[in-house]
Amino acid sequence: MIHPTAIVHPAARLGANLSVGAYSLVGEHVEIGDDCEIGPHAVITGHTRIGKGNRVFQFVSLGDAPQDKKYAGEPTRLEIGDYNTIREFCTFNTGTVQDRGVTRIGSHNWIMAYVHIAHDCQVGDHVIFANNASLAGHVTVQDHVILGGFTGVHQFCRVGAHVITGIASVVRQDIPPYVTASGNPAEPYGINSEGLRRRGFDAQAIAAVKRAYKTLYKSGLTLAEAQAAIAAEAGQQPELQALADFLAVSGRGIVR
Repeated sequence: MIHPTAIVHPAARLGANLSVGAYSLVGEHVEIGDDCEIGPHAVITGHTRIGKGNRVFQFVSLGDAPQDKKYAGEPTRLEIGDYNTIREFCTFNTGTVQDRGVTRIGSHNWIMAYVHIAHDCQVGDHVIFANNASLAGHVTVQDHVILGGFTGVHQFCRVGAHVITGIASVVRQDIPPYVTASGNPAEPYGINSEGLRRRGFDAQAIAAVKRAYKTLYKSGLTLAEAQAAIAAEAGQQPELQALADFLAVSGRGIVR
């Protein structure tokens, strides 16, 4: 169902059982999968591909040009997976040729109002972004992350799987998997044990993550020493492999 006031370019590729609300705009290079619901006054433009089963609320802007002065109109992309909820006034931009050329959001994500996802960000699955969370360019967010309201993430930062941030956190360095972080600048405050329990981690796995956290933050070891110790333990505790792999990649440094 396409509302008669909606403007849908004839070249746009629309799936089955799709609804487009009043006064929405769907551009020429847009592809939207089956069973999606696009609310009123939404703008979906650029080279944008949206999977199936997504619900896009009113006043959302998806696929417009990146907020990057170097952008010169290149046909970069925005790709969104399946079964996401994208609430009011969210803005997701396409990528830039200086990076991967694509901004990518995974599947089964719950993205609340006024969230901004800038160019070249890579967002995983099953994330929750509370109202007004913002990702600057080139940010990577892994699976099962929860960003508290008004959390801001600096360019090129990485946020590891199962991380949770407090309200109004300012993330200027990488947050390793499993960590709870809060503040300006964000600092570590233990592990996200409740989130891990909800996702099926047993007591032994959570205990291993707690030991690794203490190795990283409480042992007095240098970062390189802690990284080596966690990598060694990951051989016996598979849950720690994600943490070891994250620490092995150089970036902006980690919150400490």
